[in-house]
Amino acid sequence: MNLIDRIITEFDQGLRTVLAESQSVRPYPDREKSEAPLSEPEKRKAAALMRINHSGEVCAQALYNGQALTARNPATAAALREASREETEHLAWCEKRIRELGSHKSFLNPVFYAGSFALGAVAGALGDKWNLGFLAETENQVGQHIEGHLKRLPEQDEKSRAILEQMRMDEAKHATTAMAQGGAPLPLPVRLAMKLSSKIMTKTTYWI
Repeated sequence: MNLIDRIITEFDQGLRTVLAESQSVRPYPDREKSEAPLSEPEKRKAAALMRINHSGEVCAQALYNGQALTARNPATAAALREASREETEHLAWCEKRIRELGSHKSFLNPVFYAGSFALGAVAGALGDKWNLGFLAETENQVGQHIEGHLKRLPEQDEKSRAILEQMRMDEAKHATTAMAQGGAPLPLPVRLAMKLSSKIMTKTTYWI
């Protein structure tokens, strides 16, 4: 497949990510959890947190697809594609939960996807050790966000909690795999810049 074909394929994948309903191969993590009674403020809060997590997965998938496009090593590209596939399942889990809570996905997801894809393509072009290091740092930061959201969720919302706990385990696995395959720790300024952009995304997505 030449570069033009790959770009067209990635564009199609981006449209599917932001517009189509995602599917999960694995069972939904909350399938055995009962729906707890939640007040309207609790529903809005849980939905907003799940919307942030959904947008975070949109960004992660875009990053990995962009990185895979410019990755130099086929093994690195394969690791990125695998992480992207699991992010698709995370999208499906979050989408379903957001609907159950009576809310909507972020209207800014197309913007987040485009920006993250471009950033991922640049990271991939820098070389595989930085490519994998970027993957690991992304997963570590996503995991930190999930930890915070688990503390902020309404205590009785076991369905949302089950989804986030499984996502946290998946993110940790991706980060460990990336470093084991030769990822390099990113410089502190890069990590801080990633955290700043993530903070902007979470603040806007909570409401929009």
